[in-house]
Amino acid sequence: MRKLLGAAVLLVIGSGFLHSVWNLYTKRSINKNVFLWYCQLVAIILFLPWTIMEWDIAQFTGTGFWVILASMFLHGLYVTLLAVAYSIGDLSQVYPIMRGTSPLLVPLIGVTLLHERLTAWGWIGVIAIVAGIILLSDIKFKRNESSSLKAPLLALAVGICIAGYITVDKIALNYVSAVVLNEATNIGNLLALSWAAFNSKGMRKELHANWKIMLLGGLIAPAGYLLFLFALSLAPVSQLAPMREIGTVFGTLMGIFILQEKQGTRRLITSILITMGVIILGIWG
Repeated sequence: MRKLLGAAVLLVIGSGFLHSVWNLYTKRSINKNVFLWYCQLVAIILFLPWTIMEWDIAQFTGTGFWVILASMFLHGLYVTLLAVAYSIGDLSQVYPIMRGTSPLLVPLIGVTLLHERLTAWGWIGVIAIVAGIILLSDIKFKRNESSSLKAPLLALAVGICIAGYITVDKIALNYVSAVVLNEATNIGNLLALSWAAFNSKGMRKELHANWKIMLLGGLIAPAGYLLFLFALSLAPVSQLAPMREIGTVFGTLMGIFILQEKQGTRRLITSILITMGVIILGIWG
């Protein structure tokens, strides 16, 4: 059991890193809807052969069909809101908020609906992760300045979608393999983004500017979530979902060294707090 948990932890850490990388690329793109649409198209093509090998039509009958459809819907809603959030908000603000919502909600859902359990140390780890991410979000309200809540609220909505699709995907793994589920969600994302992408009139411009990054994003975005789906088959969702938010730490470091964002000592300390929460949750959760 310990070996399985150790493997799950490594998979989740890898998933968090890949997730932060493709979110960095998404933020730097010109048109977020178009960029994400191309990434989903690349992902569908790349993972299609593997999906065909693991395809079993019998798995798509009855309850399994509706669970997978719900997963596709939630993923599609997530990626649509994500594009809007990154269009109006900063990476250092939006990313921590949307990633911080999930580790708060998923353990509650896992414990209440899926009959999973967390130890007292596990809950301390969750609290440490959430506290660190809240501190990283850096929402400021100053007098005599109009502070828009649009970006934080969109990030919160994205986080709720993440909590929703993680829970649904945990159930969906009872009906299909991780690879098939991942391909289904890629298709859901593509369909959800199509209207905004084609109506933006920026398809050619985005392709010309970022085609190499799109090829990379089409690989690492689904690969990162695929690692998480494999981890879900090894350990409880209430334990793994908060650990995936170590990607917030990776995102902070990328902001420092890649985007050259101004980061104070407070941000580095809160990143350490998140890491401590991940370690506590992984070992004693």
